[in-house]
Amino acid sequence: MFRELCKSKIQPATVTETNLYYQGSITIDSDLLEAADIVEYEKVQVLNLNNGQRIETYAIEGEGGSGVICLNGAAARHAYQGDKVIIITYCMVEEGKVRGWKPKIVLVDDSNKPLKAIKSSKV
Repeated sequence: MFRELCKSKIQPATVTETNLYYQGSITIDSDLLEAADIVEYEKVQVLNLNNGQRIETYAIEGEGGSGVICLNGAAARHAYQGDKVIIITYCMVEEGKVRGWKPKIVLVDDSNKPLKAIKSSKV
């Protein structure tokens, strides 16, 4: 049996822009993607702390060091510039390994610069 667990989180990221007329997805600074072990086109869940909405989309790589967090396409309707979001990925873990599982959590400042990347038992 497998269980679906949190693989990684970026929090609390600040939405830097929205782009309604793009094909869809969320553009994330490549430095944050690397720190959180998220690959381009990986499915992500975006939780908006300002309005409570949760959406699923996929990550695309933004310019490293830019701090970009941009909701694109239909996802752009779910946030405004300045909103705080949590970006989460999940993975399937074998039953025998779930008790020791720890997600990678990347804490960021108001400019989306990494403060700390940790493996945590608290999600």
